[in-house]
Amino acid sequence: MRIDLSEIGMLKGQQYETIITTKDTAGNSNAAPIGIICRGNDKVMCRIFKGSTTLDNIISQKEFIVNISHDPLLFTWSLLDNLQKEDFSKDNSIKDIDCYFKCKVTSLKEAVKQSDPIRKKSEAIVIKADVVDLTVNRAVKVYNRAFSYVLESLVHMSRINIVDEKQQKEYLDRLKEAYRVVKKVGSKKDKEAMDNIKNKLNE
Repeated sequence: MRIDLSEIGMLKGQQYETIITTKDTAGNSNAAPIGIICRGNDKVMCRIFKGSTTLDNIISQKEFIVNISHDPLLFTWSLLDNLQKEDFSKDNSIKDIDCYFKCKVTSLKEAVKQSDPIRKKSEAIVIKADVVDLTVNRAVKVYNRAFSYVLESLVHMSRINIVDEKQQKEYLDRLKEAYRVVKKVGSKKDKEAMDNIKNKLNE
């Protein structure tokens, strides 16, 4: 079967918000929100910090499932460990998920960006994987959070001249963080939008 992640809106070099499901050696299921970077039509990568159940399971099993959804509760429950055994399908995808794809690990490598705000040097693993199966239950486009940051930045920018100095500083701090995130995970248009916002603020 030919796999093309662009069919669900994933473009090479961009990062998307997903929920990864894994199993441990005893067969227990786990879910966690993880950003996935598209490396090509059927290749992905992600970076996960040590101490994560998801990382432990990926290292032991050499496989994982990427679940695509726009449901905010699913992302929240996954982070808070509120998904139950009955929420997983037999193949370990999330039940009634819009779309999912199965991945086989091709490499595991220690690597941390020096600019990472978490500052846990040499305590993360970069995982590269091949997509071996893609299931689309409903038409969906995978989510990139950069666009939300652009919209939120526009809201802050529209108010920055009508608030007090303390609130202005808070908005500027938020805009600075938004710029960092968009430059990291955004599309060309997202980055251009943030550059326009930054240039306007500097005038």
